[in-house]
Amino acid sequence: AGYVGEDYPGPIGVFAGVSTSTYLLYQVMANPAAVAALDQLLIDLGNSGDYLTTRISHKLNLTGPSYLIQSACSTSLVAVHAACQSLLAEECDMALAGGASINVRQLRGYWYQRGGIVSPDGSCRSFDARAGGSVVGSGLGLVVLKRLADALADGDTIRAVIKGSAVNNDGAHKVGYTAPSVEGQAQVIAEALARSGVAAADISYVEAHGSGTALGDPIEVLALTRAFGLDGRRGSCALGSVKTNVGHLATASGVTGLIKTVLSLEHRMLPPSLHFERPNPEIDFASSPFYVNAKLTPWESNGGGPRRAGVSAFGFGGTNAHVVVEEAPAVAGAAAGATVTAEGVGAGAAAAGTTSEVAGVAAASPRPSQLLLLSAKSPAALSEMTANLGAHLRGRTELELADVAYTLQRGRKRFGQRRAVVCRGREEAVRLLAEPTAEGVLSGVAEAGDVGTGVAFLFPGLGDQRLHMGRGLYEAEAGFRAAVDRSCELLAGPLGVDLREILYPAQAAPESGDGAPAVDLRRLLGRGVERKADEAARRLDRTIYAQPAVFVVEHALARLWMDWGVQPR
Repeated sequence: AGYVGEDYPGPIGVFAGVSTSTYLLYQVMANPAAVAALDQLLIDLGNSGDYLTTRISHKLNLTGPSYLIQSACSTSLVAVHAACQSLLAEECDMALAGGASINVRQLRGYWYQRGGIVSPDGSCRSFDARAGGSVVGSGLGLVVLKRLADALADGDTIRAVIKGSAVNNDGAHKVGYTAPSVEGQAQVIAEALARSGVAAADISYVEAHGSGTALGDPIEVLALTRAFGLDGRRGSCALGSVKTNVGHLATASGVTGLIKTVLSLEHRMLPPSLHFERPNPEIDFASSPFYVNAKLTPWESNGGGPRRAGVSAFGFGGTNAHVVVEEAPAVAGAAAGATVTAEGVGAGAAAAGTTSEVAGVAAASPRPSQLLLLSAKSPAALSEMTANLGAHLRGRTELELADVAYTLQRGRKRFGQRRAVVCRGREEAVRLLAEPTAEGVLSGVAEAGDVGTGVAFLFPGLGDQRLHMGRGLYEAEAGFRAAVDRSCELLAGPLGVDLREILYPAQAAPESGDGAPAVDLRRLLGRGVERKADEAARRLDRTIYAQPAVFVVEHALARLWMDWGVQPR
């Protein structure tokens, strides 16, 4: 997201859940000698899910709310809902939300049982006639969330906007504890739609839970149909499930579906729900607004407004979650294709319950040169990072170098091994990154004792003054120009002259490409311009003008460094 947590001015929260530790069960506990040699508390600290979010907060120095959420397969989407609520309540200004589920016995296979929840053939066939269960997968997913107003104000790259979300539980009115409930699912979807202020008719895609089981799929489509209604909109809303791609990620499945949906919004394409050949005969698609999207399709919005989607996750035990997502708003001055997740809309956005995802960034810069900063923990890591950045810039010609420089300067933690590259444009950046010893590349080590030692500003005396000193900065940097202008205005009375006329006398007209004057002004006015320059040079040699002129430039340069955040100690 382009942020260093410990440098962020507001509190950052962490909301997540984790599946049972198979590493603890099959690796640690399988070694009785190791277990006997360790304190039980140490085993818990290293393996228990209780410490997941607080471990992240400790490692990244995050000071907002940090707590574990557990609701089986809906865990990570419930975590997203909780993070949104915490942002809206202003408990935190940024939040990480997601889940993790790792199966260390991934390659051991499983026993298929007819009527169970695992697939008979190793494929998850959501909503298909051959659906017989899902496949256990491993993975984790995490999103960064901020209030939309803050993300826009901070200039973040916004990938998508969460318009509303809801969570509930089935209670006891169903066949059994692990069974799904039409009423519970329909209610949570309807509540999320109501909170978002989005009409069901404006939803053109639903990322379903899509368990691929004979019982779960028909119940889910029936619940969706009840929540959406029909109103003659048969076949108007696409349906899919990421479980057909990566299997069932348990606690991480909900946020994985959300990430898939955000990427689909960004690319304005609907990826296929895999392994779908013919619909489950127990699902009445003909009497619903839904159809299974079985091929890559351009994503068209319903009604011509922004593209919107719903994301569902349902857990064993009946905790249901649904999130309504909208494509990112168009931001003035955004780079082409920058419609993706982000930080930070009008004053009413937070009150309306609007939050958004995140991923850092800046605006285009008028400066001809950029400064790329890299740091790592070891020389080998720094070399690898340098090569990786060069390869990234070679392959991503659409990147604004100013954005890259901004993120490297502001969005990365600083370590001891340092490298700085001064470059004009992407091509020069790629060349210099491939030659770390070239001029324009500076490398060094910041020892632990050097951190925070500060900077001293040195002001040289006379002798090196010259015409046009600092002119490039005067023309390109508003802070430098303002400081020069202010000083020259204050000195005009005592000196009886505007020092800018001495520092920056009028220049001759530029030449055209063939070496001839672009206009005939040089012939007409050239001698007068040269005389002005000669006169300014003679005056600059006189101490009465040289001393204040040098002071003006040095003072403006010091102010510029301070504007850039370099404060003299």
